[in-house]
Amino acid sequence: MDLSLLEYLWVMLGSFVAGAINTLAGNGSVITLSILTDLVGLPANLANGTNRVGVLLQAAGSSSGFAKSKLIDLSASKDIVVLTVIGAILGVYTATIVSNEQFLFVFRYLMVFMLIVILVKPERWLHDAPRTKLPIWVNIPVFLALGFYGGFIQMGMGIFFLAILVLVSKYSIMRANAIKTIVIMIYTTIVLAIFAWKGLVSWEAGLIMALGQTVGGYLTAAYATKIPNINLWAYRLLIFIIIFAILTQFGWIDF
Repeated sequence: MDLSLLEYLWVMLGSFVAGAINTLAGNGSVITLSILTDLVGLPANLANGTNRVGVLLQAAGSSSGFAKSKLIDLSASKDIVVLTVIGAILGVYTATIVSNEQFLFVFRYLMVFMLIVILVKPERWLHDAPRTKLPIWVNIPVFLALGFYGGFIQMGMGIFFLAILVLVSKYSIMRANAIKTIVIMIYTTIVLAIFAWKGLVSWEAGLIMALGQTVGGYLTAAYATKIPNINLWAYRLLIFIIIFAILTQFGWIDF
């Protein structure tokens, strides 16, 4: 990368914020992908692969923080992990052979739909009700699709994942975030290896951004649970991030 000192600082700051956002809500990749394409100057498919370096290390950092806060429980989530990983492998293969632009067209309208879902009956996001196990005929297509999306482009995957776990499976938003980071860490390990095999990773840019994302993810996961009403603040952040994504995807603000 041929960047000035100020640009390096922007990269680090942006990746730190993205790591914190990904840990509490999702869609931090709207920041990191914009940095990689607009500031660093990578083409879209190379930026997509390079972004996974930071996603992987940040998910590892966030997982460590959530483990410290005793929020991780994988015993009831093994099927979620397996199905999402299989879907991600299919998604990343697709990402190496087709353009991202067509998928981004769909993404903007998915964000509008998700905003409506989140704003209707907000108390559903703040509950601490008993968990519900989805029937297998629902589990398989839902988590395969989520994994495919995450493997394909990642951006926004955390939001969709949270919606399923919170609204359908009845996880609290913070426990859903803990499961989300574990799942993303596992499938991104495979996804990154495939992108690297295809020569679609800029390691210098990826590792620099990964540093900021990992620190942001770990600190947020380790200390966010100490904040009063953290589920409410995470919900508010989620709404803000989705609105921001809609504005940027439709070109109403230039980021």
